[in-house]
Amino acid sequence: MDAETFRAESRDRWERAAPGWAATRETMQRAAAGVSAWLVDTVDPRPGQTILELAAGAADTGLMAAERVAPDGRVIITDGAEAMVDVARARAEELGIRNVELRPMEAEWIDLPAASVDGVLCRWGYMLLADPEAALRETRRVLRPGGRVALAAWDAPERNPWLAVPGREGVRAGLWEAPAKGDPGPFALGDPARIEELLAAAGFADVEVGALDLTFEAPSLDAWWDYTVRTSTWLSDGLARLSPAEHYAYRDAVDKGYAEWVGANGAVRLPARTLVAQATA
Repeated sequence: MDAETFRAESRDRWERAAPGWAATRETMQRAAAGVSAWLVDTVDPRPGQTILELAAGAADTGLMAAERVAPDGRVIITDGAEAMVDVARARAEELGIRNVELRPMEAEWIDLPAASVDGVLCRWGYMLLADPEAALRETRRVLRPGGRVALAAWDAPERNPWLAVPGREGVRAGLWEAPAKGDPGPFALGDPARIEELLAAAGFADVEVGALDLTFEAPSLDAWWDYTVRTSTWLSDGLARLSPAEHYAYRDAVDKGYAEWVGANGAVRLPARTLVAQATA
């Protein structure tokens, strides 16, 4: 993997995916609210503090923290894609939350002074980076002594069929190649030992790694398919290269892979598990 090429392509994908994430934000957050709450509770923001969120996406986690540091504290909400920062800004305005600063920023090069924040939040971000160790070293650099980082990363594929099924069938259909070991992606940090290793290498202490279960729900397979296509440029780009017959075959294979989690009424309940970690600067 060429890191610079990957970064450019990743940024482009997230810029293009932002409208879909904005339109489907509630679907993700219904499932992920407990993960956001765990991250915020772990960092334990206090009034007057400064909290940083990396790879924020729609910023549901950072905006939750903003309520805890009010009225005099602030949350710096960042994402590498400017379009995703715009999504977060619109959400903050919708909620009337003012004590936030929204900035495009790469997690591997955090544009903040050393020892300038009290806590760092990152929900499903480090795993997608070309150099997660560099990002964690930067995280350690900007944290004040005793400050905490709280992160989430998806567990192994077998714990996450909601994502593993379309990924596996995409490899079979030739939409993309299977990722090489160590390449960034949703399961790149799916081993607790790997997270512990990275946090220790970045200079953190008191490292703890656990897991949380969650469930993605949709009223039908069609609704879940729509959500998946709108939020994944990997998928939408791949589908554009297929003939109609190939498209239908791929969709049928994905639906078959989800079959055991479809109820008699057609509603979908897909299990998921995320690893969560905390550490002290």
